[in-house]
Amino acid sequence: MAARVYWRVEGSLLELTTVRPIAFFTWNAQTFVERWMRRGLVLLMAVLRPFLYAANRVFATRMVHTVLRGVSRDRLDLLGEEYFQYKLKPQLKPAGVQALKSLIESGSDVVLVSQGLDHVMRPLARHLGTQWVIANSLEFRDGMATGRLIDPVIRPRGVFARITGAGPDGRRTADQLVKDLSLNGVEALQSAVVPALRQLPVLERPIVHFHGGSETRAFSVRSALAGKHVMLIGVTGFIGKVWLANLLMDLPEIGRIYLLIRRQKSNPAPRRFEKLVGESPVFDPLYKRYGAGLAQFLRERVEVVEGDVSQTGLGFAPELSEFLRKRLDLIVNSSGLTDFNPDLRDALLTNVDAAVRVVDFVRQSDHAGLLHLSTCYVAGTRDGRVGEALRPNYTPAGVANFDADAEWRSLHELVKRAEEKAESAEVTDELRRQALVKEHASKDLHGAALEHQVRKNRVRWLRDHLTEAGKQRANELGWPNTYTLTKSLAESLIHKHGAGLPIAMVRPSIVETSVEKPFLGWNEGINTSAALSYLLGTFFRQLPSNERKRLDVIPVDSVCRGMTLIAAAIVERRNEQVYQLATSVTNPCDMRRSIELTSLAHRKHYRALEGMEFWLRLRFDAIPVSKQRYERMSAPAQKAIIKSIQRIMSPLPLRKTPLARAERSLQKVEKLIELFKPFILLNEHDFVAENVEKLAHALVPEERADFGYDTRSIDWWEYWINIHIPALRRWTYPLIEGRPLEARPSRTFQLAEDSNGETVKTGTNGATWRYS
Repeated sequence: MAARVYWRVEGSLLELTTVRPIAFFTWNAQTFVERWMRRGLVLLMAVLRPFLYAANRVFATRMVHTVLRGVSRDRLDLLGEEYFQYKLKPQLKPAGVQALKSLIESGSDVVLVSQGLDHVMRPLARHLGTQWVIANSLEFRDGMATGRLIDPVIRPRGVFARITGAGPDGRRTADQLVKDLSLNGVEALQSAVVPALRQLPVLERPIVHFHGGSETRAFSVRSALAGKHVMLIGVTGFIGKVWLANLLMDLPEIGRIYLLIRRQKSNPAPRRFEKLVGESPVFDPLYKRYGAGLAQFLRERVEVVEGDVSQTGLGFAPELSEFLRKRLDLIVNSSGLTDFNPDLRDALLTNVDAAVRVVDFVRQSDHAGLLHLSTCYVAGTRDGRVGEALRPNYTPAGVANFDADAEWRSLHELVKRAEEKAESAEVTDELRRQALVKEHASKDLHGAALEHQVRKNRVRWLRDHLTEAGKQRANELGWPNTYTLTKSLAESLIHKHGAGLPIAMVRPSIVETSVEKPFLGWNEGINTSAALSYLLGTFFRQLPSNERKRLDVIPVDSVCRGMTLIAAAIVERRNEQVYQLATSVTNPCDMRRSIELTSLAHRKHYRALEGMEFWLRLRFDAIPVSKQRYERMSAPAQKAIIKSIQRIMSPLPLRKTPLARAERSLQKVEKLIELFKPFILLNEHDFVAENVEKLAHALVPEERADFGYDTRSIDWWEYWINIHIPALRRWTYPLIEGRPLEARPSRTFQLAEDSNGETVKTGTNGATWRYS
């Protein structure tokens, strides 16, 4: 075991004072009022410090740190890194650094000792390559500093120590430090040593099966899925792609994976998959492992079947349908329309009709099971703990005698009536009148041109009418949007039509950036958190939210690990009916913390850039506010002021003004806030995720690294600041801004051995990717 050596930072590496880092922390508090109040306190402490230190250095150190009361641990960790990177790192003494690194290279176990806060010393220790520190640590409650220092307090050096300890050699014996710090023996010194890496407390939860049963048996994913044949529906989606890539990486012994892909006009299903594999970064790890042999590897394990889940029999030819019914062991349906308020026709067709047709196909199969991907938010507008149970004919509003099957038919009738109304003389006359209003008058529309414009207006009218009708019906029944209504209807219909079949419904919460697979930091598309996090990176500051509400975010690779476990459980017929994949119970992160972590992630990005705009942006931290304050002081109030100014200026001969552009921007903000209100302000959901943890607990030890499911150990600070927001900045924010994604080298991929001599050359070349 390496000898432990204590190294005093002050004098040998830095001339560190106590007040300057604290002043930096307080000046970068979350709000302007906090900054000025804390700055005044720091100024008072600076005046009193000489007298306090002369009286008692330990008491003085405690008093100085009281100004940090109410600052979050997350903020102190980020600001500590920033203070070291931009303030202390340039001041490191080369001679002391060289002496310390020589000591580390000799095999010594070095412990840095400093009067600074551990939030500053940990980045220093990691930079120098040491694993341990002794520094001052604040007490925290619910993630917020109380202003009290935890014993032992590392007091500043005395006057004579600053003279005698100014050389590059910072080594101190344990006895010297005990004396310098007035500690009660070497044991007290050793107990003060903490790791240089951030520590996340992970609560291990014991699992006890009171009723015994199949879930207590040892569980092997490899044994369950080896040689099995699986059909994946929805491979072009975010979750589907990642699950396929991870399955091929981790479970090459699987039998055959059939990919149901819909033909797009003249673009056949195999060509769509070839383009997908060639372009998507999700498949980079497979390219890295197999290189030129990837095509052969995929030919042996993957087969693309052209079909359409919205059609009877999934759109298969009779021979193919018969073959798959006999061969398949499992169908994974990850398809679905995730727009919150789409055209009701599209929502019914994709989320409900398709689910029923998949169940019918499973019913006619020899032995296939079904994993159906739903969402936790079928719970609707309600508060409290949401268990893993399926309630047939459920409505959040508690509508009496509600029947999901009848509602399904009723919604289709609503669509039919709307389509008939769109063709009525009354609507046609209105659409013709709209076609002849002022903006079209200059075109002098008549004849065929007029009828063409009427047809376009009819399509728009019907889409808008059915979008609003779906949203209104969802709200009447207690769901916030059409998406959750149709997903819940699908669950009830699957329960009814799939009675007695091996079916598991999997409910993920908000699926976001990966932490490990297919690689660190993969995300795609404009998902739930992307738009809001982008907004918080601008000068927008006040987000209406419930600070206590838990924002349930889960990495996409955690979802895929859970899906693989559940898939194996279905094949072995040991599955539960419902599995929730969520973090609001296992590892909660509330809205206050989510908003602050987002702001800190943006701060870290802007701090590395130069320019006045970035300097201002990193000081505009977003804060959670009440709905009343948001309406009184944020976007709605600002829009009202702009409208008042525009009314006053209306007599002036001005056409387009900056005020009009500002009003449109504020309208977009209001619509965005309204759309995401159920996720950030309403409905305090706590989603239980026990069933998947039982599977993970039963997993044989040698498979836990590849297939284990663990959301309790996610460090949200690390995830939000160093993984999630940077991933959105790379993969999603360009889409919001209308910019192309980063260019990728083109690569050739051909799945079929005979493709008429043609290969598919893919690559973005700076173009925006689009997925269906």
